[in-house]
Amino acid sequence: MSVPNPPAAPSPQPVPPPMPFADASTSAPKKTNIVALVAMIVAIVGFIFACIPGALIVGWVLLPIAFVLSIVSLFLKGDRKWMGVVGLIVSIVGTIVGFVVFFAVIANAASEAFGDTETTVTQPVEEDAAPTVEEEPADAAEQGTRENPYPLGSQISSTDWTVVMNSHAADGATAVAEGNAFNEPAPAGSHYEIVNYTITYSGAESGTSMEVGVDVVTSAGNVINSFDSIVVLADEFGIDELYNGASATGSRAFLVPDGETVQIRVSPGMFADEVFVQP
Repeated sequence: MSVPNPPAAPSPQPVPPPMPFADASTSAPKKTNIVALVAMIVAIVGFIFACIPGALIVGWVLLPIAFVLSIVSLFLKGDRKWMGVVGLIVSIVGTIVGFVVFFAVIANAASEAFGDTETTVTQPVEEDAAPTVEEEPADAAEQGTRENPYPLGSQISSTDWTVVMNSHAADGATAVAEGNAFNEPAPAGSHYEIVNYTITYSGAESGTSMEVGVDVVTSAGNVINSFDSIVVLADEFGIDELYNGASATGSRAFLVPDGETVQIRVSPGMFADEVFVQP
């Protein structure tokens, strides 16, 4: 009796090869650091405005914003962080440039507002005096200094003001006593000296007499102004507002220590060069 053959085993099915894993770093698109891009653009625009005198305020608003955004962008994920670095550098440099432009604008405005600060002096000429030419020694001090002051009556001018020192009284006790009943006599060891002068305004807009500086410097080197002692003279120089061509004349009292002489120091304008006048 024959034994039947066992059924043949089914042939195995072919197994498909495994699919390769995709590299996430190569397949995913790179993300752009939007904050860095915005920071760079804002910094560049702010830098441009910071260089324009009439638009400085816009630059000063944009540059700090760009600086903050640049710092934030450096801590965020994303590519192209170099834009944040560029924004940071441009915002810092733009701020420095903005300050330079600002101070240049201020200096130019001050120069236009107060005019030329150069002081010129015209000395009085005696009608009967014959013109003489005198050679000054090589070591002579520049005229207008304490060592070589101008004489009374000199016309001291700047762009906006002209000052003429009319007179000087070494003994001003009578003028102070007659000026006001509440004036007190000079304390022991001191005396009043009176200076009378005229100012003329030649600027475009109005100016006040307080812009002209007049005080005295003692032989000991002390500076004395009229506000050191509160006295009122009959022709006291007040705070006058003057327009082009207008003049004002008045006197001021200075409390000077006994035994000292004085020279008058004059500044024809707030920023004008000062000169000395010999009483």
